[in-house]
Amino acid sequence: MNSRLAALAVSMLAALGATAIAQGTSPAPTIVRTVNRTHTVVQENGRPIVRLDAKEGDGFSIVQGPPFAEGTIELMVRGEDVAQQSFVGVAWNVQNDSTYEAVYLRPFNFRTPDTARAKRAVQYVSQPAWPWPKLRAETPGKYEKPVRPIPDPSGWVPLRLVVTRTQVSVYANGGADPDLVVQRLGDVLAGPVALWVGNNSRGDFAELKVTPSTSMPR
Repeated sequence: MNSRLAALAVSMLAALGATAIAQGTSPAPTIVRTVNRTHTVVQENGRPIVRLDAKEGDGFSIVQGPPFAEGTIELMVRGEDVAQQSFVGVAWNVQNDSTYEAVYLRPFNFRTPDTARAKRAVQYVSQPAWPWPKLRAETPGKYEKPVRPIPDPSGWVPLRLVVTRTQVSVYANGGADPDLVVQRLGDVLAGPVALWVGNNSRGDFAELKVTPSTSMPR
């Protein structure tokens, strides 16, 4: 193959790769370790999906990548419309199996007619010192909010987190404005990102994109 043909082949492969990513067929993240769950990678409509099974207690799969301190985390998540059995989201600042920050959705609260529950569709926690019961009891309505526009409880939901040294802004279901803006709790450290599910929950994850910023906590 002459140099011109070789260059053309490389260009075509690059274009195909860019098209695949644009169409949502980016490769599944490499799982480094899974805690209190079993993960599998399945194909759905040509897209690789990481699936975590349901067990008692919280669980997560740490993904391969450099330590994350600040920046953006984007992914697609899918839970179920099953009351108290669908908590699905993403964790970061993972220091050990029980110490991390996380944002997660409660899909069963998306379309509930119960106005109190509808306000608890997206949640921030900082484990183990600030779990959701403590945050709800001490600062009701501050660390959990509704999601607008209202997602399909059984469908894919785009989730985007903008993480700074002091704050987390959460955009869910493609909304232009953040659904949740909170001050970070606990030690602000660099650590892995993980796909996260809550007690008795399973979850599906796709199209994870982690973009660190250049600044680091001091």
